[in-house]
Amino acid sequence: MTSPLNQLRELSDRAGQSKCKPAERRGSMSETPLRYPELPPELKRGMNWRMLTFFGSGAILASTTIGSGETLFASRSGAVFGYTMLWCFIAGCMMKAIQVYTGARYIVLTGQHPMVPWARLPGPRNWVPLLIAVLSLLCLPFIIGGLLGILGKHMNWVMANNWQVQFTDDSEFMNWVRIWGTLTLASVLLLTWLQTYGLLEKIQTTLIGLLLFCILVACVVSQPDWLKALLGSVLPAIPEYKDWVVTKYPRFADRVPLVEAVVYLGVIGGGTYDYTGYLGFLREKRWGALGLDKTIEIPAEPGRSPTLPLDTSEANRKLARRWLLPVKIDVGVSFLCLLIFTVCFYLLGANLLHSNELIPDDKDLLSHQATFLTQLHPSLLYLYQIGIFVAIWGSIHGAFELFVRTAYECITPLSPRFRGIPLKSVRRGVIAYVGTFSLVFLFVFDDPISLLTLPLIVGGVFTCGLWCFAMIWTDRRFVPKTYQMKTTLLVLTIISGVVMTSLGTKALWSYFTAL
Repeated sequence: MTSPLNQLRELSDRAGQSKCKPAERRGSMSETPLRYPELPPELKRGMNWRMLTFFGSGAILASTTIGSGETLFASRSGAVFGYTMLWCFIAGCMMKAIQVYTGARYIVLTGQHPMVPWARLPGPRNWVPLLIAVLSLLCLPFIIGGLLGILGKHMNWVMANNWQVQFTDDSEFMNWVRIWGTLTLASVLLLTWLQTYGLLEKIQTTLIGLLLFCILVACVVSQPDWLKALLGSVLPAIPEYKDWVVTKYPRFADRVPLVEAVVYLGVIGGGTYDYTGYLGFLREKRWGALGLDKTIEIPAEPGRSPTLPLDTSEANRKLARRWLLPVKIDVGVSFLCLLIFTVCFYLLGANLLHSNELIPDDKDLLSHQATFLTQLHPSLLYLYQIGIFVAIWGSIHGAFELFVRTAYECITPLSPRFRGIPLKSVRRGVIAYVGTFSLVFLFVFDDPISLLTLPLIVGGVFTCGLWCFAMIWTDRRFVPKTYQMKTTLLVLTIISGVVMTSLGTKALWSYFTAL
């Protein structure tokens, strides 16, 4: 049976080839009001459990962050700050779910990727897609290079723990990190190039599901302080480091607490470099306007209203509301899974690591967390080791797929010539660029956390806030009033934009002034 991600890739390549000349594939709908296609049988009925089958692209999105965001950074935050920073992960998950939903909502209602209207934001034409493309492409090698370093250190711990391998010094330790990282990168690039995934995805899904079940059990068994957890969830605060943090881990002396906190916010759920590609995956779902044979265009004539020509009849609006259900399910389930995983790892870090003054850092990025499962039974150590390896490997592999679509969606609105670039050509370019520079960063930087810090602040927080503001502008300018965001969604999007942009700006200032 072909895996969902493999099917998405095959469809994606075919769609990319056919979309390279949109005028030949689809007619224009700039004059005729858009009417949505008929609903599939499963959407004509009321809400039922079968609708979970719409959860697909969101699984890919979740899998790209679960390897580092939840297993490493959530437990690291709990270890450093105790229960006081749980609010950051919960708020980050909620704000990013809102951010992603606004973009997914727009592409399903209009058939356009948000990058198309963003090319018309006030200022030089195309500056927003170009800016996001540049920032994303700059961040990608850092993200992959950091993940390769994390996986390499995890494998060194497995070697030392299971095979009694002894490293004579730090130089030998880092050499093995780079060997593991290089082998991982080579296997990911080979599979991305050949477009095969199947068996690995099934193994990954099984192991991650089992790991999540065990982590849930471990979280309950460890008996965290639920009152402190509740207070840490609802009382926003950025505390200072405890004395033992700086004493036992000197590198924290130069790491501003705000920067550390915003990195946690940036890592949860991914960033704009992931979400841009995720929206591209939705093209293959053919939900709503994406299932039509004609494109909808923004009127370009001077003096014409820029409002998109959507049929505003009650019947069409009812179809639109039903077509948005798969979007809500895909995005909602994705971020719900991330939230559960995050909260469990955070509480375990706060309960088992913070109290023992242990922080995932340097050579022990993922080894301390093994106690989360070994407290249940020593043999679960092997499940943890395998599960973490598969999770991070899957994150790296899934990230390449998202990054390919991100690059494609960023460059195609720039000009008709770029819209003629086949998706396979973009894939080759991304593989060559990201593969080369991530390998360079793996060999140059010894600390994956430092390597990930700046791109997580920029792509995981700052530009996420800008995304929210851009979606509000797009919604109010191009979408007919009857299809615009309702008050609740609008207010939540504004709050998300303000919080992430302001925190990202402040963290960037603190980061550069501390250099």
